[in-house]
Amino acid sequence: MNDESKATPTDASGKPVNVVERDLEDRDDDTRGVDEAITPSSTRVKEQEAEELQKKVDEIERKVADGN
Repeated sequence: MNDESKATPTDASGKPVNVVERDLEDRDDDTRGVDEAITPSSTRVKEQEAEELQKKVDEIERKVADGN
């Protein structure tokens, strides 16, 4: 590893920048909508949705098996 990879990131004026803190504070970026769309709001909510879908699948399978 060279010394450049250990250097603290700086802004255009040469002042040090905490990039992690900056990125966490950046709430208005282009990827926020994508992140919210692909990241589950909570595991429990997704589990409940899966249970509801399974109930519908079971109901359809019963109807098909009964010939309706």
